[in-house]
Amino acid sequence: MGPDKHTVRPAGRGILATAVTVVCAVTVLAAPGTAFAAPSPSPSPSASASPSPSASPSVTLPPDKDLEAVRDKLDKLYHDAAVATDAYNAAEEAAAKQSAEIVELAKKIVQGQRKLDGLKARAGRAAAAQYRTGGLPDTAQLLLSDNPSQFLDGAGRVLQGERATKGLIRELTQTQQDLKQYAADAADQWNKLEAGRKAKAAAKKKIKQRIAAAEKLESTLEKKQKERLAELEREAAYQAQTAWLDTGILDEIHTKASAAGKKAVAFATAQIGKPYVWGAEGPDSYDCSGLTSQAWASAGQPIPRTSEEQWKQLRHIDVKDMRPGDLIIYYDDASHVALYIGDGAIIQAPRPGRTVSIAGAGSMPILGVVRPDA
Repeated sequence: MGPDKHTVRPAGRGILATAVTVVCAVTVLAAPGTAFAAPSPSPSPSASASPSPSASPSVTLPPDKDLEAVRDKLDKLYHDAAVATDAYNAAEEAAAKQSAEIVELAKKIVQGQRKLDGLKARAGRAAAAQYRTGGLPDTAQLLLSDNPSQFLDGAGRVLQGERATKGLIRELTQTQQDLKQYAADAADQWNKLEAGRKAKAAAKKKIKQRIAAAEKLESTLEKKQKERLAELEREAAYQAQTAWLDTGILDEIHTKASAAGKKAVAFATAQIGKPYVWGAEGPDSYDCSGLTSQAWASAGQPIPRTSEEQWKQLRHIDVKDMRPGDLIIYYDDASHVALYIGDGAIIQAPRPGRTVSIAGAGSMPILGVVRPDA
């Protein structure tokens, strides 16, 4: 599905037509290959309580409220995994910067030590020259001199030498201070690197624990229960998207994508169907911010790696002013991000077990919108 299919259309289009278009994008929570369609009504209690005689008791579904409780638990587990993934990505990004800083500081230390060695050699030569004069006072040297005029000329050069010596001492002192500061900065970066390593390891452990717990919970469900759970997920996303559209928001959005935004949308569209993998930023798999950061990198606009930093650092845009290519940040903790593609739809890398796909922009709680190329 190409990016041109999701550009914003004229304002005259009715909400119903828009909703029909976007309902086709609400299948992010559906299994791959599920048809684009509005969710069917929930079965009535009587239907659940009275299975047909030919039906096996094993396919009798528990009440929807029980499956809703399962869905809420899964949502929490995957949300916790998303938060931990953002922490992992942030630690990894910081580690890369700290490592680069340590390398630069090491270069400065080597250069500073060479400079210090050179300054010490100059100081040694100056001390040797003073030794050769016997260290006599200027008055004594004048009285003993056979050529007073030559001595006075030499005295001027001595004065210049003294000034140069003072400058040399100052430079020596400053270089030693610089080396001391470089060493302290390097030690600080090493400490931060070690703290980041521990933070990354803790985040990785939490991610694996939450995903394992979610997978274990899902494994306890029978096939029919999984199908009904997926249906409930689609219904929830559909209802949230419909409520968002019913505000008339699309009547206010008329902005076209920038040239860079079009490139970002084209990149994201080309990734549809690739699996979500936490910490991944392509080319074969992505997490949510890995997809958005790479989409904009492909457009020549580097942006922060994590959804939290994308929210903090990029320019905030009013929802009614958003255009294709802008990033929609979700949840109060900015733990999820997706790329807006127009017509009330997004492309996102949803969560473990899912693939890069199209969804309704309003199918999750929107925190705000940011623009990478503001």
